[in-house]
Amino acid sequence: MKASKIAYKPVGLALGAVSGMAAGLAFKQAWKVLGHEDDAPDATDENRTWQEVLLAAALQGAIFAVVKAAVDRAGAATTRRLTGTWPG
Repeated sequence: MKASKIAYKPVGLALGAVSGMAAGLAFKQAWKVLGHEDDAPDATDENRTWQEVLLAAALQGAIFAVVKAAVDRAGAATTRRLTGTWPG
């Protein structure tokens, strides 16, 4: 494994935590707009329909994937600018 990859690991872990928090906040805001309520349905909430539960899960997954990819890419690009080496 290259030294740049090893050195980037802690940075990647920190960015992952930050992206998870950002994605969680983004999902809550998106659900407020789309679902017209504060809390998204849980899979085991018997008062929610299949459609609501699956829509919330799909939206959450999409938001998490996009935010994670954007943060990971920005972290790698910043590392290249600072060190001259792509960490991946």
